[in-house]
Amino acid sequence: MAMLEVKDLEVYYGMIQAIKGISFEVNQGEVIALIGANGAGKTTTLQTITGMLQAKKGHILFEGQDITKVPGHKIVTMGMAHVPEGRRVFANLSVYENLKLGAYTRKDKNEIAQSLEMVYESFPRLKERRNQSAGTLSGGEQQMLAMGRALMSKPRIILMDEPSMGLSPIFVDEIFKIIQQVSAAGTTVLLVEQNAKKALAIADRAYVLETGKIALSGDAKELMNNESIKKAYLGE
Repeated sequence: MAMLEVKDLEVYYGMIQAIKGISFEVNQGEVIALIGANGAGKTTTLQTITGMLQAKKGHILFEGQDITKVPGHKIVTMGMAHVPEGRRVFANLSVYENLKLGAYTRKDKNEIAQSLEMVYESFPRLKERRNQSAGTLSGGEQQMLAMGRALMSKPRIILMDEPSMGLSPIFVDEIFKIIQQVSAAGTTVLLVEQNAKKALAIADRAYVLETGKIALSGDAKELMNNESIKKAYLGE
């Protein structure tokens, strides 16, 4: 059984159909990349899975349970975390306070403290800046904070929306290394990413979205060598 299963999903913005009956699955322990041009429906797909948008048709199953109509805040408690596009950290709160907010669904103080230590180990820069307000961090550091905050909910699956967007190449490399570490530590990853080359390099499998439909899917390494993908997304 797939950990996350999306079946015949249709999503509309008013009269406009953004997602046209897509189906895909994510298995436990995989890194799955959703790639595609701007406006292909990648962000819409993630927002629908995490309950921020309502599907018009279709089903979303998480660990066998239908979550299609479950509100977003409940989905977090079930073990799914979402790192939204554009980071969305709380600028006026400290790094530490932002991270603590990530654990709001959890009760055990000792376990929360352990998670905090784990996040500080993965992101030493956040530890150094833990008392700084999040608004003073660079874009790359804010992205790390958004990822760290999502990990504080101890998710079994983490959905990341454009984590490398707007970052300098050095930070992009660092963010992708961290995604690999998150995966190696046992968290399943669904990654939406414009940087197709980077995404395919770390993913197990990938789905290519074109105007709300899945145009191609398969092993990430194979897609990397696919001529049409090279032309359209890898700039070759």
